Amino acid sequence: MPAFPREVPMLFALPFPAIDPVAVAIGPITIKWYALAYIAGLIGGWFYARRLVMADRYWGVVRRPTTADIDDMIVWVALGVVLGGRIGYVLFYNLPMYLDDPIEILAIRNGGMSFHGGFLGAILAMLLFARSRKLGGYTLLDLAAVVVPIGLFFGRIANFVNGELWGR
Repeated sequence: MPAFPREVPMLFALPFPAIDPVAVAIGPITIKWYALAYIAGLIGGWFYARRLVMADRYWGVVRRPTTADIDDMIVWVALGVVLGGRIGYVLFYNLPMYLDDPIEILAIRNGGMSFHGGFLGAILAMLLFARSRKLGGYTLLDLAAVVVPIGLFFGRIANFVNGELWGR
């Protein structure tokens, strides 16, 4: 005999909410929760990275980036995330369709970003930025390791809103 009757686990089940993926719609212009998650993650990470580079106790003898470096790097990282995410989606998920109709690669309004493409794009952007400023690439990657969870948090919330996290 099982420890609980079959009906008991259903008492603890939560209904899956049906949240509209569009946060704001003004005429033909729509802003989706996913876009807001990207923006919130980038801004949150940017502010936190600025605070970290201003704190002397974390840096020791390592040449740290300046807040101006962080301000510039966030642009590089944003481009790396978006371009890498889109290129990754095109390459890994439906390459034949995009080869048949290449203009669709630019149609990001229809969705299509990949985590692994965005991840690789962000790393490449940081390493190129480090090289252009003569900063240590590992230093920037260490900084990113602390800051990236902010973006991952907002990304997971957006996955939930889009109904992409069904669970078991």
